[in-house]
Amino acid sequence: MNIDLSKRQAAIGQKTDGGLELKKAETFVNFFSDVYHAPDLKIMDAFTQIDSVAMNAGLERGALNNARGDWYEWIIGANAWNYRIKKQSPLLILNLPNKKRFDVSKLYQDKFSDQIADLRQKVSESSDVELITSNPDFVIIDTSNIELPHRFHIPFGRLTVDDLDLLDTAYQDFIGQCSFDDIRGYFSVKTTFRPDRRLQIPHEGSLMKAIHVHLQTRSWIIDPKALKYYAAATKVNNSDREALKTVATHSITNVSSKPQAAVDDVFVIDSVEQLHDALEVILEINNDR
Repeated sequence: MNIDLSKRQAAIGQKTDGGLELKKAETFVNFFSDVYHAPDLKIMDAFTQIDSVAMNAGLERGALNNARGDWYEWIIGANAWNYRIKKQSPLLILNLPNKKRFDVSKLYQDKFSDQIADLRQKVSESSDVELITSNPDFVIIDTSNIELPHRFHIPFGRLTVDDLDLLDTAYQDFIGQCSFDDIRGYFSVKTTFRPDRRLQIPHEGSLMKAIHVHLQTRSWIIDPKALKYYAAATKVNNSDREALKTVATHSITNVSSKPQAAVDDVFVIDSVEQLHDALEVILEINNDR
């Protein structure tokens, strides 16, 4: 049975031009603070209910569409945080900001982030091209060899705006801290797979894996753990799966190695139950090579 959110209220403010704007974090808390982890939460149905409430209050649909991506990431991030603690897993799944706000390579220790910066510079200097990367929505960090601050061991209860801020900024504790094997993978999540995202996601996965292999080669790391790249949406059809079944480009340049997938697995996540199933797979990453 779907959860009824129709009696809750959207947080709407006024812009300087007199128009209305949605307060994303406050609206999320109003609607999801006590149900984000409910087994019967249907995510897209919940978003549709919020649309109805907010539009009845005078908000335009465009503002709501822009908020859905953040809401989806907060639902996944908060549940992943709690699930890891429950399972006592060393793997942290942390929200990442976009590339304009943070370069994900800075999570690595200086030795490795400097190698990536050097790679970018050499690519730029040697030809008229750039090594352009985007940030996945989440990074998966193995904290087995990292001492975690106490707050990472405290599960979320009823979510607050401060909790959402913690989800959005927790990655900052790992800037310059990760060795080569500490970053185990990335996770890209979208409410829907538009055609452009079918191209963006495998490109992102392929490039992240190529950079990982570059670091391995530069540092003479023998038999490294494989870097994983996962994707999810609330709905995934056969065309989506076919489009995401792209080979990681670097893996076909060496005949002695087996071709690798740019995207290792694609999950349908439109409920907390489906999210837990996906997290169960991701948290087994340390058992893979």
